[in-house]
Amino acid sequence: MARRDISGAVDFAYLENYAAHDQAIIAEVLTIFREQSGMWMRLLDPEAPAGHWRDGAHTMKGAALGVGAVQLGEACAAAEAGAGGSPAQRMALLERVRTALDAALSDIAAYQHEQALQSLRTPRA
Repeated sequence: MARRDISGAVDFAYLENYAAHDQAIIAEVLTIFREQSGMWMRLLDPEAPAGHWRDGAHTMKGAALGVGAVQLGEACAAAEAGAGGSPAQRMALLERVRTALDAALSDIAAYQHEQALQSLRTPRA
């Protein structure tokens, strides 16, 4: 896995600029995002009350946009708006969020792997 495996689901240039190219901050933000993604997905259970859906989708949307995962943010916005729909509608929205989250997590893994490789190549001062 390397930078070439990044699909574009996360705009790392945005994140790098936002974090002033501080790799320690970027690594911490991405690690927290990865860790919390499981928690957010539990809130998006198709059988859960609409309030759980809105909260989960809203929280994940903010985090996604914060790291540059625009497609995931858009999927979460759609889920947030459709939280009160039928279980079948919520299932379709959940699948869209899961697909976008999987793409974002894959990009994050490739990015972090590339950063780890780069740190092995860069001599320390």
